[in-house]
Amino acid sequence: MTSARAHPRTHPKHTHDDAPDTSADFRRIADLPDGQEKEALRQDVVRAWMPMAERIASQFRNRGESPEDLRQVAMVGLVKAVKRYEPDRGSAFESYAVPTVVGEVKRHFRDHMWGLHVPRRVQELRNRVRTAIQELTRSPDDRSPSVKDIARHTGMTEEDVLVGMEALDSFRTLSLDAALRGADDGYALVDTLGSTESSYERVVQRESLKPCLRRLPPREREILYLRFFCDETQSRIADRLGISQMHVSRLISRTCARLGQEVGARAA
Repeated sequence: MTSARAHPRTHPKHTHDDAPDTSADFRRIADLPDGQEKEALRQDVVRAWMPMAERIASQFRNRGESPEDLRQVAMVGLVKAVKRYEPDRGSAFESYAVPTVVGEVKRHFRDHMWGLHVPRRVQELRNRVRTAIQELTRSPDDRSPSVKDIARHTGMTEEDVLVGMEALDSFRTLSLDAALRGADDGYALVDTLGSTESSYERVVQRESLKPCLRRLPPREREILYLRFFCDETQSRIADRLGISQMHVSRLISRTCARLGQEVGARAA
């Protein structure tokens, strides 16, 4: 069996030192039936091309992902390329493997590196804007390109450029515990957030209840006023109105139930 490790020379058509000549191995893989021998030969080919995958992974460094994770993702793309490559199509393996590995790494960034779900269109706009800024900024002294400059360079609309620029700084979410820039007293982002004011709900409830209270008979309205606003007991209310405490209790329960139904119907 011919092994990829048996011929580490570089194919003359390749431009990189990490492109070994594995054409014979791929022809052998194509002829072998599925089984351990075929899988072992594929693994030899993967090992021979690992330097290429590592080179591609290094091109995506400093983008928020660890080098080791990038390397692992690139290796996944390489394994897929080796498994799917068909030498009979006539193209060199490198021309097939490079876009496969690059695509796998980009897919990793797209699907796993965003702190929040971002539509694919916005991610693509962000990438186009980022690339355009790199291409238009030739030196550290150059000014940042304007929205019009980027739109002219990419053929995008200014609206799409603005969307892409907004997404440039949205790759990762910011922790609520992060200290604010310039704050030296531990003042964090969470300290700037408001909280729900419970009194707002109480105001809404009172305003909804007012017209219902006005429609009550005078005696029932007086009973509720004495009980809930003057904090009178049912027995003292009964003595004041000349009725039994049981009657006061029934009136309060019945009136409150009716008010609840009326407020609920208004809200619906």
